[in-house]
Amino acid sequence: MNRGVIIFLIFIMLGAFTCMGQAIYEDERYVPETDSLVLRKLNQWQDLKFGLLMHWGAYSQWGIVESWSICAEDEGWCRRPYEDYEAYKKEYENLKRTFNPVEFNPDKWAIAAKNAGMRYVVFTTKHHDGFCMFDSKYTDYKVTSKDCPFHTNPRANITREIFDAFRAKDFWVGAYFSKPDWHNENYWWPNFATPDRNVNYDPEAYPEKWESFVQFTHNQIMELMTDYGHVDILWLDGGWVAKKSPEMIRRAYEEKLKRSQTGFLKAQVINQDIRMDELVQKVRAEQPGLIVVDRAVYGKNQNYLTPENRVPEKSLPYPWESCIISGGGWSYTPDATYMTGDEAVHLLIDVVVKGGNLLLNVAPGPNGDWQKGAYELLEKIGSWMKVNQEAIYGTRPLEPFKEDNIGMTQKEGHAYFIYMDKEKSGKMPRKVHIKAHQPVSGASVTLLGFDFPLKWIPVNNGFEVNIPAKLRNNPPSKYAWVFKVSKLK
Repeated sequence: MNRGVIIFLIFIMLGAFTCMGQAIYEDERYVPETDSLVLRKLNQWQDLKFGLLMHWGAYSQWGIVESWSICAEDEGWCRRPYEDYEAYKKEYENLKRTFNPVEFNPDKWAIAAKNAGMRYVVFTTKHHDGFCMFDSKYTDYKVTSKDCPFHTNPRANITREIFDAFRAKDFWVGAYFSKPDWHNENYWWPNFATPDRNVNYDPEAYPEKWESFVQFTHNQIMELMTDYGHVDILWLDGGWVAKKSPEMIRRAYEEKLKRSQTGFLKAQVINQDIRMDELVQKVRAEQPGLIVVDRAVYGKNQNYLTPENRVPEKSLPYPWESCIISGGGWSYTPDATYMTGDEAVHLLIDVVVKGGNLLLNVAPGPNGDWQKGAYELLEKIGSWMKVNQEAIYGTRPLEPFKEDNIGMTQKEGHAYFIYMDKEKSGKMPRKVHIKAHQPVSGASVTLLGFDFPLKWIPVNNGFEVNIPAKLRNNPPSKYAWVFKVSKLK
């Protein structure tokens, strides 16, 4: 593919998709888990607070949105520069023949993520296009295929290498896995056209074909659960692949019509029962206590919810995680612009004070490394976390969660009030006033990173902290400052 076509692809596809995020059907209802091992693990996961998500595949060579350009829906993130869809799809699939990320070094990523304060990783073992970043024996469309030049590299089994490198740094490990597989002939059957993201035949009319796909999916997931060491999270994407009753299909169509301005439905709603209950039982037999995130599918197999590229307006009454792009798109964007340090730290605070976890996406490039901007961003976050992590890890929300630019958390009888530098001045104010809470008489108020107690006075139902001049001009960290109160009224 010539350079002009690649630039055009980047222009028309990345811009649209960065705004939209990944297309999923969100459903914020929640069914509580009952497995005691999973409940214990969920509670531990809620203490971790900060994780790393990585979207990576052969598509990174073109710097385009992952997978979606081979989906024939009329959406901004699916557009192609070719008039001939089949010719484009063939060229896309041939990307495996040139994928050779020779600078791949997951140990370097694990160190950078650890220093940033991240405590778990979720990696795209397979996205919707079906290209496996692990050595699956059920397909040859994979990074270890003899047709992929990287297969001779001693680190060719990329998923194994990433999992091992991050576990060595005490990370929890999560396997992202796409339930739809647009390369598998039992999902997109070549006998029919592929009008949208869904299976392109009626599973009820061709039950044997659908059963072959179900078995393929279960087999690949079981490979990840049995051959790749201890796994903490199974993070399933493609929420449209799920069991749906006729009534659910009818309601979904009605809702889609309401959202459509023209009445033209860009994607069907199809019953795609992949037998999740059976699958979850099998994977937990191999990985007891495994957290399963069947994203955007209402039911007991969605152990925590994943609002995408957004933060809820208030605290939520169930486990949740905001997955958010750090720079560019979900997948590699040439010369991506990354968040500033204050944007990332304030984002983390906003998520944590509402009781959630932040899963920050960094996309490796075709050479097998992150861009310089990603390392610089993680370094800035890490500098802040080294001083203030006590107010993040293991905390729970403290109502009312926020007062203007002050976030609130609590842990082990202590309260933390996190003052965000929204003016980006780098200097602390002379006084900080908290309205919603008041320390008990004689309680200690300290600033994380500063060794001496601060003077405070009660004001109505709240309190006011005086900041000495030597602190105002030389605070212990950038972006935000944490006041720790030993005991509240």
